Amino acid sequence: MTAPVPRGCNGRVLIDRTTTPPPRATKPRTRTGPGALPRRAVWVVGWLAAAAWALSFPLASTLATHRAWGLSAAAGYAGAALAAWWLPRPRARALSLASALAGAVVVPLTLFVLTGHGQSEVGVIERSGVLLVHRASPYLTDPQNVGEYTPYLPGMALFGLPRALFGDATLPLRVLGDARLWCAGVFLVCLRAGFTCLAARLETARARASYRTGLAALLASPVVALPLCVSGVDLPLAGLCCLGLTLAARARPVAAGLALAAACALKWTAWPAVAVAAALLTHRAGRRAAVRCAATTVAGAVAAALPSALLTPGPMVRQVLAFPTGRGDIPTPAASPLPGRLLADLGPLGWYAAVALLLCGGAAVATTLVLRPPATAVAAADRLAAGLCTAFLLAPAGRFGYLALPVVLVVWPRLAAGGGRRA
Repeated sequence: MTAPVPRGCNGRVLIDRTTTPPPRATKPRTRTGPGALPRRAVWVVGWLAAAAWALSFPLASTLATHRAWGLSAAAGYAGAALAAWWLPRPRARALSLASALAGAVVVPLTLFVLTGHGQSEVGVIERSGVLLVHRASPYLTDPQNVGEYTPYLPGMALFGLPRALFGDATLPLRVLGDARLWCAGVFLVCLRAGFTCLAARLETARARASYRTGLAALLASPVVALPLCVSGVDLPLAGLCCLGLTLAARARPVAAGLALAAACALKWTAWPAVAVAAALLTHRAGRRAAVRCAATTVAGAVAAALPSALLTPGPMVRQVLAFPTGRGDIPTPAASPLPGRLLADLGPLGWYAAVALLLCGGAAVATTLVLRPPATAVAAADRLAAGLCTAFLLAPAGRFGYLALPVVLVVWPRLAAGGGRRA
């Protein structure tokens, strides 16, 4: 039986107005007006910090390309900060990113490519491509100065092949042969492929738009924009490492091994990524998958380096191993005042101390891979970034620019995974 409905003397239903009415549906609050100030302030402060960093190059650097980049990038970052602060929010972010990309990437890169200016690395890569075509090895047998050394593995010479094929007789051919464009192209292609692997979490248009915004900010940042414009040498390495780790996170050992083999054929600094990818695959797909990935990487990298190692073994060892570590006949220009370099400057005992610390740091990172292997692409990239930071800081010779690779490894996987760690 149901409870009787209370009625008044005239038969109407009585309404109990003492009860609490049901809550009304409210619209979600949007971050507009004063509430949007903190996020806007973050963008403004970030662009101003980038502008200050860019302005340090005209004041402190002795390289003409660095000074020119610093002036152009500082103007772009200042315009980005102004747009982010004063313009309405729908336009502020797009115009601030456009200003930063124009000042830090488009204008200086176009200027340098058209005029043929760049760091010595560009000339080294392009000369290596010419030597690879004519001598089947990118290493000179008797280099006389720093510019004739090739401190990269043979795979890097592939970015110099366009120069060997197109030459630089006319302006269009000179542009097509610039190694920086091909390095940047491989970097962007690898990030696109890696994003395809991790984008399953970005199911909404808003999440994908957030990734595009973050990627544009990363490309416009000094960490990526400066090497992209003046040298480009570390960008394909960063892209291939990111791609290899994302493929490993998706339990694709052969594809991950091929990507890492390409990275390991460029520079020896990519080899720690093999151990990290193997640990990740061991957790995700088992030891057999990890062995397949490692075997594919080693086979591919050895196949790429074998012809040069057989044709010019001595020059390859002296230029790829001895020269970057400061033990070559000619001092390396990589002399930033990092801890390992400062120790090496104390003499032979300091050099051995730096190497010992470097080995201890590498052993510590390797131990963490065994005791607590990474479970996601983000965690694996963090572990690789930690190992590379240790190596770059403690190596007997190094540059601040080398730290761009760890920064990309920390930032990009989080963007591609939607900010989460389950990727």
